[in-house]
Amino acid sequence: MESGPKAIIFDLGNVLIDFNHRIAVRRISKFTGNGGEEIYNLFFDSELTGLFEEGKISPQQFFQEVKNKLNLKLNYEEFMPIWNEIFFFSEKNLEVYNLARGLKKHYRIALLSNINVLHFEYVEKTFPILDAFHNIITSFEVKARKPKKEIYQETLKILNASPKDTFYTDDRIELIESAKELGIRGFVFTNTEKLKKDLCKAGIKI
Repeated sequence: MESGPKAIIFDLGNVLIDFNHRIAVRRISKFTGNGGEEIYNLFFDSELTGLFEEGKISPQQFFQEVKNKLNLKLNYEEFMPIWNEIFFFSEKNLEVYNLARGLKKHYRIALLSNINVLHFEYVEKTFPILDAFHNIITSFEVKARKPKKEIYQETLKILNASPKDTFYTDDRIELIESAKELGIRGFVFTNTEKLKKDLCKAGIKI
């Protein structure tokens, strides 16, 4: 009989903390002639944001590129709060946080996030949720983003866990599918009740 996982990996965004790039888009749009969709696409999943999330450009370089592309009438200090203040904590997030804290007593718990250094430092300072985890693995430190295999492999190495002994939850199905290709037990996150059922199904005691 297959034994239950020994390590559990949680995603951050829309699992442990919610976010909405549209908050920043609305605020930024006052300082540029560009339309909302153009700003949103640049912020959400552009090549530029990818480089920033992989730690391949600095915050200042990222800002300068954004300023140039959007003809932005803001300086770096004015840009920072607008860029960062997109996160908010929901009842769902609190449930997941409490679940992670409980699991930490019996399992190796990690947080794995595609995130840039500015957002990570803001979350760390503003939301006291990181104490639920033994390890925090970020794309800007690993220099690779999910769904790249390197970031999952680095996470397994840090956890000293084999793929079959590892449970992983994320709200994006394509990131789960990539992890499953390595043999990690991946489950798409939709809500806390489903997560609890998935954990139990995998043999994890809640």
